Amino acid sequence: MIAHLLIAAIGLLHVYILVLEMFLWTTPRARAAFGTTPDFAEATRVMAANQGLYNGFLAAGLFWGLWRPDVAAFFLGSVLVAGVYGAATASRRILFVQALPAVAALAALGGGV
Repeated sequence: MIAHLLIAAIGLLHVYILVLEMFLWTTPRARAAFGTTPDFAEATRVMAANQGLYNGFLAAGLFWGLWRPDVAAFFLGSVLVAGVYGAATASRRILFVQALPAVAALAALGGGV
């Protein structure tokens, strides 16, 4: 039960990231979330939309994983890798926003919780 709640929450987080990156990238809210300037946001709009699409794929896989634990484990592992890479290359905050929740969900999934 806890594993399902964590997986669903992480899936919803990735839907939120999708919306920020694909549709709201140049808005003050998205710029504040990602620490970008108006000029940078405008110049990277297409790239950000592409990133958002990938976050959507992660969300879709996590939601599918609510019925398939093996699929959930794969997509949680993907979120974990993305979170560690993002923390190493972009912002340490990503470790806590993305990677740590994935570890918690993987632990809950492995524990049958």
